[in-house]
Amino acid sequence: MIEVSREKFEELVAEALDTIPPELTRVMDNVVVVVVDDPPEPGLLGLYTGIPLTERGDWYAGVLPDRIEIYRHPICTMCASESEVVEEVRITVVHEIAHHFGIDDDRLHELGW
Repeated sequence: MIEVSREKFEELVAEALDTIPPELTRVMDNVVVVVVDDPPEPGLLGLYTGIPLTERGDWYAGVLPDRIEIYRHPICTMCASESEVVEEVRITVVHEIAHHFGIDDDRLHELGW
């Protein structure tokens, strides 16, 4: 377990977002990424809540943003060094963004995520 301040953790999430290729970030729409200390249920490192891009149609308008939550405490608890936190944050951010693009957990696991 390693302690990472909320401010530093938010920086790590921002840095992970910066690694997403521009051709993908350009098509991300109506989504917010936030750091939350604790998940709503044990075992979660991140959570996507919303309507994936692949499921949106002409009816999609005037809705609240999708939400990607990255959970600080579980990630810090499972890591022994800051470099491990950096890597786990990156993996979690990519995983949750993939859900925004309509990629489910089974497919992510097939792809090695």
